[in-house]
Amino acid sequence: MKLLRVLPFSKYLLSETIEADETVVDATAGNGNDTLFLAEHVGEKGHVFAFDIQQAALDSTAERLGELNERVSLILDSHDNVEQYVTGPIGGAVFNLGYLPYSNDLSIVTKPETTIKAIHMLLGLLKKGGIIAISVYDGHEGGKEERDALLSYVKTLHQADVHVIRYELLNQRNNPPFLIALEKMRDFEMVKQVD
Repeated sequence: MKLLRVLPFSKYLLSETIEADETVVDATAGNGNDTLFLAEHVGEKGHVFAFDIQQAALDSTAERLGELNERVSLILDSHDNVEQYVTGPIGGAVFNLGYLPYSNDLSIVTKPETTIKAIHMLLGLLKKGGIIAISVYDGHEGGKEERDALLSYVKTLHQADVHVIRYELLNQRNNPPFLIALEKMRDFEMVKQVD
C-alpha cells in the first residue's frame, strides 16, 4: 500500500462507510469534485445535499454533475443551516475548508463559527459508523484561526461518542492541507450550540 494524499484518503474513508441509497452532505460544494464523488457513490436512490454560499460554485458543480444532477440538491446557503434542509440520518459528510479554487474573490472563505456549527449539527444527523471528512487548508487569511478553533472543538468530543483522527503529510511545503476525520461510534443527540 502506498500513502494516500489528503483528498484521496478522505474519499477512501467516505467510500468505506457510505452505502448505496443513503443521504449524504457536501458542506462545501466548491467546484463539485466531492459532490460528484458522493453522487456516484450513493447510487440512483441515494441523495446528496451540496451547500455553497457562491452561485458560481453551484453552477460549476451542476455542470460537473451532468446527468447526475437529479441525485443532488444544490443549496445556495451556508452549511451551518444544514438542519433546515436535511433531517437525517446521513451516511457521511465532507468539507473542504478555505476558499473556492480558481475564484476571482479569495476573500470569501469558510469561517470557524459556521464550520463548527455545521459539523456539530451533522454529527447529530450522522449514522453510527458514519464519517465526516474535513480537509483543512490554513494558508489563507483567517485559515489559522479556523484551524485552531476546529482543533479545539474536536478535542472536546467524547471518545465514546466520536473517534477523531488527524492525517497529514509532514514534509510538504506551502501550507498543504490536512484531514480531520470524525467517526461516530454510537447513536447520540447533539446538544444545540448557543450562537
